[in-house]
Amino acid sequence: MASTLWKGHITFGLISIPIRLFAAARNEHTRFHEIHRECGTRIHHQLYCPYDERVVTRDEVALGYETDKDKYVLVEPDELKKIQPKSSRVMEILQFAKLADVDPIFFETSYFAVPEEGGKKAYALLLETLDTMEYAAIAQMTLHQRERTVVIRPYQRGLALHTIYYPNEIHAVKGYEQGDLKDLKKQEIALGEQFAKTLVKPFRPQEFHDEYQIRVKQLIESKAKGHAAPKPEQSKRLAPVIDLMSALKKSLATSAPAVKAAKSRKLRRTA
Repeated sequence: MASTLWKGHITFGLISIPIRLFAAARNEHTRFHEIHRECGTRIHHQLYCPYDERVVTRDEVALGYETDKDKYVLVEPDELKKIQPKSSRVMEILQFAKLADVDPIFFETSYFAVPEEGGKKAYALLLETLDTMEYAAIAQMTLHQRERTVVIRPYQRGLALHTIYYPNEIHAVKGYEQGDLKDLKKQEIALGEQFAKTLVKPFRPQEFHDEYQIRVKQLIESKAKGHAAPKPEQSKRLAPVIDLMSALKKSLATSAPAVKAAKSRKLRRTA
């Protein structure tokens, strides 16, 4: 059963909706453990104090904030609980906005908001309001000892919630925004758009798979049966494109037959 990550209320005006938050998605990958190569035993990591030169137990570990080199202010968990803001239990909607106005780069983690008994009617009202108006709600909540700005939006007949990064958490990267747009020719842009149109189709996430994880599992299964690891594929060396126009024309020539074949298969299935 999924565990509750946050329990509290969504409020807007005088309306209060008791909810629980659950993780909406988790990364799935093949997990490896660290083992001792000599005997195959799983390695255990211990908490070690270099000052006392001994292993310490979990109940001896405290929280410390470094104020100077090797100098810390000790903070107790109970002290952190006492200073929790109102948003640790109440998620107040501060405004409504068009979801399209929130750039995807700000999105961090996704959750499902599930209503408690007594809050289902108000939950349905908020869901219907957002869905009809095509808006999202912007609120604040405290999660994992941080006050987060969140976006609440309709998703498959329920409310999904996304924590978002603050502007100062979006990093600047040297060399970004330095594409040579002024050097592009109109014909190159037209060919680029033409090629893009050959690849346009509805987004169906179920069509995409993690090929690397599939190969990792195949490797494990092969080695478990005593077989040798498969030989790596030879990848082609890629060089910078010098003649952009020529590359675009070749791309179009290559993609056109594949697109026609795909459309033909679709028509046969429909027939």
